[in-house]
Amino acid sequence: MQMLDLVHRRRREGLETIMLCAGQPPTGAPQAALDAAAASLHESTLGYTEVVGDRELREIIATWHSQTYGVDTSADNIVITTGSSGGFVASFLAVLDHGDAVALSCPGYPAYRNILESLGARVIDLVCDADTRFQPTAAMLEALPEADRPKAVIVTSPGNPTGTIIDPAELERIARWCEDNGAVLISDEDYHGMSFGRELASARQFSDRAIVVGTLSKYFSMTGWRVGWLIVPDELLTPIENLQASLSLCAPAISQVAGRAAFGAPARAELDGHIERYRAARAVFLEELPKIGFDRFADPDGGLYLWVDVSSVTDDSEAWCKELVDAIGVALAPGVDFDPINGHKWVRLTLCAPEEETREACRRLGRYLVR
Repeated sequence: MQMLDLVHRRRREGLETIMLCAGQPPTGAPQAALDAAAASLHESTLGYTEVVGDRELREIIATWHSQTYGVDTSADNIVITTGSSGGFVASFLAVLDHGDAVALSCPGYPAYRNILESLGARVIDLVCDADTRFQPTAAMLEALPEADRPKAVIVTSPGNPTGTIIDPAELERIARWCEDNGAVLISDEDYHGMSFGRELASARQFSDRAIVVGTLSKYFSMTGWRVGWLIVPDELLTPIENLQASLSLCAPAISQVAGRAAFGAPARAELDGHIERYRAARAVFLEELPKIGFDRFADPDGGLYLWVDVSSVTDDSEAWCKELVDAIGVALAPGVDFDPINGHKWVRLTLCAPEEETREACRRLGRYLVR
C-alpha cells in the first residue's frame, strides 16, 4: 500500500508510472452487474438483507459452486460477507481462541498474518519454495512439532503472491490431515476462475469440514463492491451469523444485487475475456524477464501475480522497489510484505497492466539493470 501511495503521489505530480504493485483488476464490474445495480436504485429500498446475505445470491453461489466442482453445496451453508476480508475475520473469530496456532504458507497473503496477530493467534510459517511450487504440503504439517500443531490451516490457490495452484491430490491430503488432527482447513479460493490451464480444486470436494472463502473482487472484477462469501460446515453457521450481526449487519445490499447478475452467462462471457488479458501479460513476463537476468520465479498457473527472485541485484527489496519508482517509473511490490523470512530477496509483479505496458516495464527494467 505504501507503493500504491507513491504511485498516486507521482500521478498527482504528472509523473507517468507503470503500476505492477497492486492486485486489482484494471477492469470494472461486468455490464450486467452495472445494469442490475442501476435498476435496483429505483426498484428497491436497498435496506438490510438477511445477516447471512441475500437468499437469491446465496442460492446462485451454491449452484455455481456445485456445478463447477461437482459437489453438493447448499445455500444454507453460505454466508455473504463484506468482501473476503470480512469472511476471514468472522472465520478466525469463530474458530480460534487467543493463543491458538494457525499454519500458513510463507510466502503468503500478509493480511492473514496481520489479522491473526491482532486477534492474539500464533502464526506458524510453512516455508515454501520451488520444490513444492510455493504451496504447502501435508508432509510439512506432519513434520511440525507437537507444540506447533495448528488449530487451523490456511491454503491459498491460486496463491498470492506466487500465482501457483495447489495440486488437487495435495489439497486432498491436507484436508485429510486437518480432519485427522482436529484442525480447521480454511481455503482461500478468491482467485478461482483465473487459471491458465491448470486444474483448480475446491477444498469442499475433499472435506465438508473445510471453510471455503470466495469473493467478487478478483475474477468478477468487483473489488470496491465489497462482497465475499463463506461456505461453512453446519456447526459454524450460528456462530458466524452471530458475529456477522455485530461486525457488519450485512454486506452492501446494492452490491449483492449486482453480484447476482455477475454470475449470469452474459457477465461470465465478459469476465472470461479479462483472463486473456492476464494471460497475455503473463506471456510477456515469461519471455522478457529471463532476458534481463531474472530467471528464477514461481511459474504462475493462475491469479494475478508473479513472484520473482531479485537476489542477483539486491538484498533489500523494499529499498530497491522505492528506487525503481523514482528512477524509471515502474512500481513493484516488495517481497517483505509477503515473506518475513526471505522476502527481502523477492518482489511481486502483477499481471494487471495491459500487455504493452507490461512489455515497456520490462524494457525499462532491462535498461536500468544495464546502467
